[in-house]
Amino acid sequence: MMERPETLEDFYKAKLNWVPDNIRKEIGHFNVFKLDDFVGTHAKPIPYSRKDYFKISLIIGRNKIYYADKTIETKRQALLFANPQIPYNWEALDQQQSGFFCVFTPVFFHHFGDLKSYDVFQPNGTPVFELTDEQAGKIKRIYEQMFEEINSEYIHKYDALRNLVFEILHSVMKMKPAKNANSRQTNASHRISVLFLELLERQFPIEDSRQRLQMRSASDFANQLSIHVNYLNKAVKETTQKSTSEIIAERLLQEAKILLKHTQWNVSEIAYTLRFNEVTHFNSFFKKHLDINPTQFRNV
Repeated sequence: MMERPETLEDFYKAKLNWVPDNIRKEIGHFNVFKLDDFVGTHAKPIPYSRKDYFKISLIIGRNKIYYADKTIETKRQALLFANPQIPYNWEALDQQQSGFFCVFTPVFFHHFGDLKSYDVFQPNGTPVFELTDEQAGKIKRIYEQMFEEINSEYIHKYDALRNLVFEILHSVMKMKPAKNANSRQTNASHRISVLFLELLERQFPIEDSRQRLQMRSASDFANQLSIHVNYLNKAVKETTQKSTSEIIAERLLQEAKILLKHTQWNVSEIAYTLRFNEVTHFNSFFKKHLDINPTQFRNV
């Protein structure tokens, strides 16, 4: 079994020794904190783990954030986006750390938008953004507004808090250059691509070695969407500039890296969960993309 993801209950018990009573209710849960209250002048590395909640952190200070396949070092101040799919750990390079963070459950945004549609929360997206002083100042003011709202008696304060989270998301998305300023996406193609990506992502994370992917080929997804595979391929290529097979392979490789680094499962078990019929096929797939085999990657 994979190590159990950290829950919000775990977070509250470990850090604050209490648990709010609304975490698992239908409205979802949201809270905001000052990072200073948790790290102060003795910042310790957080363990490499998944979380079952979303977290957005403004971290002021030098840090390293480790993922299964990459390490990102921040020089001064940065925004870190964490989601339930991708495990990571964080190491402070400066003892003095400050900033803010907010935590929330997926249910908190139910009917208010799809967080997974934003690159910062996607497996191959950009989860860390280095900020200028001006950008950091703007984000800091948004967090200060969050504190004002959550402590207010305003009846619609949670709607206001959702808007502030979206303000952070949109501020960051505008920092990224457009992938293709000249591309035009049709509504139908965009809708099909979104549904395909949702179906793909819904299969992760894999948390049990007996779990096995149900959909792995373009045909599998086309059948689920009740469209011709050629139509799916055309829509995905038009909106992402990648083939359906490329996107599936990238996501399989991402999960393979996570399982190799984050579990004690043997290579055969990982190959099985990712629906490779033979472990040799999995080894060939992995080596084709990374020029090393799974065992070598695990031991790096």
